[in-house]
Amino acid sequence: MFPAQALAEAMLARGWRVKLSTDARGARYTGGFPHTVEIEQVKSATPARGGIAGKLTAPFKLASGVLSAMMGFRRDRPTVVVGFGGYPSFPAISAAYLMRLPRAIHEQNGVLGRVNQAFAKRVDAVACGTWPTALPEGVDGIFTGNPVRRAVLDREAAMYIPPGDYPMSIVVIGGSQGARILSDVVPNAITQLPEAMKANLRVSHQARDEDAATAMEIYARAGIDADVQPFFTDVPARFAEAQLVISRAGASSVADISVIGRPSILIPYAAATADHQTANARGLVEAGAAIMIPESKLTADSFADSIETVLTNPDGALQMTLAALSVSRPDATERLVEIVETLAKKSP
Repeated sequence: MFPAQALAEAMLARGWRVKLSTDARGARYTGGFPHTVEIEQVKSATPARGGIAGKLTAPFKLASGVLSAMMGFRRDRPTVVVGFGGYPSFPAISAAYLMRLPRAIHEQNGVLGRVNQAFAKRVDAVACGTWPTALPEGVDGIFTGNPVRRAVLDREAAMYIPPGDYPMSIVVIGGSQGARILSDVVPNAITQLPEAMKANLRVSHQARDEDAATAMEIYARAGIDADVQPFFTDVPARFAEAQLVISRAGASSVADISVIGRPSILIPYAAATADHQTANARGLVEAGAAIMIPESKLTADSFADSIETVLTNPDGALQMTLAALSVSRPDATERLVEIVETLAKKSP
């Protein structure tokens, strides 16, 4: 939902009127949208979920949502329609296709989701948040990057202090709800680091409630200064202070890491659809900005080696920072705006 919010804010600032079309599920995550954005709910459904009953009723809900979107577009005809993936976007993009309205999609991940895959050849522009993005044959993507929130942009290219014999910070983050495998492996890996290094470490570890107590106990037993919480409200500030970020490879996390510019160790979520988190990590890895460890090869020993490699090599860590910045797209929102305004010129 964040790329949609970022685009909405930018278009409003340029004098546009903005309406968000989503389903009841998506509407729960619209609290950050400006109050002048009209939220229009339409029916939608995910055919792959909900058991037999859900799969049987999903097509009817989607069809109903498409009809509702078309009726809404006839009452208030949009100049441009932009979809951000997922089934909540299906009705609006379908309606735009059927009514031949200028339309675009934005894909956060390095692999198109099901809905964006279905519409990639049926829209006027495909904006890609991750590069390269696997696209259908004959489809040309436009690398916009993934919009990041203002707190991240405020720390764009923040000064990096390479690791050394002084206090250092590691941030461990596994998405908005943490990641159990990181809570299982990372604390044990950090306890295996050399004593002198551990004495200098401060760890910010985002862990699920059910995993936090165990992680805190492991850190405490090893005498490591650790702040373990289920959710950090100041992630950009913690990234800016860190010598190393350990993270899942969600599109937003990768974008934040690259815009702020930090060395990272990325552990793609193995169950992600079409292994899209591996695709998300590829740009940072190939640039030399990140170390990627598949879940299947994740052990405390191997992780400790990777952490030590970064924290004992200040010149290498600095190069990783510069490499991350080299593939960042802090102007992602502006690139999306350019696409919208170009398409608007084609609107009848």
